[in-house]
Amino acid sequence: MVVPPWLSVPPPGYGGLEHVVAGLVAALGERGHEVTLFGAGSGNGTTARFVSTISDLQYHRLGESLPELAHLSRVNHLIGPGDFDVIHDHTTIGPLVAGRRAVPTVATVHGNPVGEYGTVLDDTDQGVGLVAISHAQRRLNPRLPWVGTVHNALDLAGIPRKRTPASGPVLWLARFSPDKGPDIAIRACRAAGLPLVLAGKCNEPAERRYYEEVIRPIVDDDVTVVLDADRTAAFRLLVEARCLVMPIQWEEPFGVVMLEAMATGTPVVALNRGAVSELVRPGVTGLTCEREDELPGALRAATDLDPAACVAHVAENFSTARMAAGYEEVYRHFIATAAVPGGVREPARVALP
Repeated sequence: MVVPPWLSVPPPGYGGLEHVVAGLVAALGERGHEVTLFGAGSGNGTTARFVSTISDLQYHRLGESLPELAHLSRVNHLIGPGDFDVIHDHTTIGPLVAGRRAVPTVATVHGNPVGEYGTVLDDTDQGVGLVAISHAQRRLNPRLPWVGTVHNALDLAGIPRKRTPASGPVLWLARFSPDKGPDIAIRACRAAGLPLVLAGKCNEPAERRYYEEVIRPIVDDDVTVVLDADRTAAFRLLVEARCLVMPIQWEEPFGVVMLEAMATGTPVVALNRGAVSELVRPGVTGLTCEREDELPGALRAATDLDPAACVAHVAENFSTARMAAGYEEVYRHFIATAAVPGGVREPARVALP
């Protein structure tokens, strides 16, 4: 398992990719697999054997290409023929360099496969198979060498949950970015007459600039701002919230925060973009809206939804065991086709809804 060099696994706060990988490592271990995790820093919180390529986490250089390239070069030098059955890469640049490995590599695409990222993925080495995290993500660039679609998952152990609908504030929980629509959340809650908590990641320059220039000037007494909440604080806010609002302005490829909300019994009110329709059951675990002006009514109606149904939905459809089983199927298929003479691989047949 190869992760980017930015954060620990799992991270103490924000870091959806790292939380997903931590759950996957644990579930694969429970299914009898021996997992080695390649990352940065001095250790990790999983049961995997940990191999560090650099002593310090590289979060302060997030956004630069060289730290990840150097990390991947070190990983490639550490892996020899016969060391592993399969490499599972979660990095951005990994699909470009994984073909140098003497071990079959599948790479999960965690962002949207369009634009500059799509250009990188278009040049994926022919010996690498890409895995989508949602059907919506895969449809954005269907010509890529996809070998499967496996939804992200959430480990429910230790997550607090509510027993009855909460009458607290609406919660927006994301990074401060126009893609995430915090300004829309403010307008919708004001139209609904409901208080709002903006709990945002705000530790990168672009996030801080957006918050100071766009969001802070429109914050008033009806909005409480919580910056860079850790995981414990985030779950406390989710339990107290009447609902999570997701007024996303882009094709969100997944959205683990929606699973986290539903796992606490908190319904999701979202604009129907990206993978929202694959995660939320309208009228059961949340309400989806096609237009911004539909949000206020949905925010008021969210307390009619049953918290137990939200929790059951995550447990049944987004468990780490189910995710691990999905990746096992991808691994087995890819390893088998990697052994075909001439190295020609047939993509896994995954039907798109």
